[in-house]
Amino acid sequence: MRAVTTNPKMSKNPRNSQKPGSVGARRRLRLWLGFMIVFLGWAAYTYISQSEEIGEKSQQLAKTQASGKQTEESLNQLKYEVNRLQDPEYIGQIAMKKYGLYKPGEIPVRVSESEAGND
Repeated sequence: MRAVTTNPKMSKNPRNSQKPGSVGARRRLRLWLGFMIVFLGWAAYTYISQSEEIGEKSQQLAKTQASGKQTEESLNQLKYEVNRLQDPEYIGQIAMKKYGLYKPGEIPVRVSESEAGND
């Protein structure tokens, strides 16, 4: 009679009936897939958080640019006013309107609003 020897590597389990190198390859594949899943999860989280920060920074930039534009307009208006204040005629007009000062020999003409409506 023939003696039956059993090889522990050659069992009837379908997993073990494959080539001996394929078990290690599967393990490496699982390890690689696990690493890739963790890496892609981290990359997605980073992308989303940075997108939110970029949105916030864009809003801050828009507000700052609007404020800068408003400040620039105010600066231009003040420069225009300074240039006008260099003119002696303009200074005379301001003195007449605000302070009631007139040049010597000039007769002020004042029109009351009640008389202006009676025309």
